[in-house]
Amino acid sequence: MDLSFRPYQERDFKPLTRIIRQTWHYDQLTDSKTAGKMAAVFLRSCLANQTFSMVALYKGTPVGIILGKNCFTHRCSIYERLRQIQAILHLYASREGRQVAQLFGNVSTVDQQLLKECKKTYSAELALFVVDSSYRGMGLGQLLYQAFLDYLHQEYLHDFYLFTDTSCNFAFYERKGMTRRCELKKKVTIKEGVHDMNFFIYDATLSN
Repeated sequence: MDLSFRPYQERDFKPLTRIIRQTWHYDQLTDSKTAGKMAAVFLRSCLANQTFSMVALYKGTPVGIILGKNCFTHRCSIYERLRQIQAILHLYASREGRQVAQLFGNVSTVDQQLLKECKKTYSAELALFVVDSSYRGMGLGQLLYQAFLDYLHQEYLHDFYLFTDTSCNFAFYERKGMTRRCELKKKVTIKEGVHDMNFFIYDATLSN
C-alpha cells in the first residue's frame, strides 16, 4: 500500500522541514541556508508543543503531518526543549538568521494577544497541520484531520483552537465548520517591505 500513517519519528524531521519551508515560502524571505534553519526552528517549536502526532507517508516518504496538544496534560520533554533551543541558536548564529527571527517573535506576540482577547480556556490545540502541495487532492488532509479529532474524542477533550493567518489555507478550517473567533490585522516587515497580514484564531466544539 502506497499510503500509510504513523506517529512522528525523528527520521521524519528533514523531509518535514522541506515541506514547511515550501509551504510558508521561507526561501522568499531569506537565503537558502537561513530558510532551512527557519523551518527547523518552526518544526522543533511545534514538536515541543504537542501530545499527539500523526505523519502521512507516501511510499514511505513523509508528505504531511498533524500535531495536537492536550492542554491539560502537556509537558514538554527535556529532549524536545533542548532540540528547540539548539535550532534557535543555529538560527541566531548569522545576521540573516537574527533578522528573520524577529518575524517569529512578532508572530508569537500576535498569537498570544489573540488568545488573550478570546477570553477562553481551551482543552486542546491544533499545533501544526501541513501537507506537501504535490500530494494535495488525495484526501491526506482530511485523514490527518480526522486522526486528530479521533484523538480528542479518546482523550475526552471537548474543544480546540488553532492559530492561522492569511499566508495559509485558512478556508479549510471554515469548510470543516470551525469558527473564526478572533482576528488581528498587523503590518509585517518582510525583506525590507511592509505587508498587511491578518492573523486568526479558529476554534471548534466537539459533539459527543
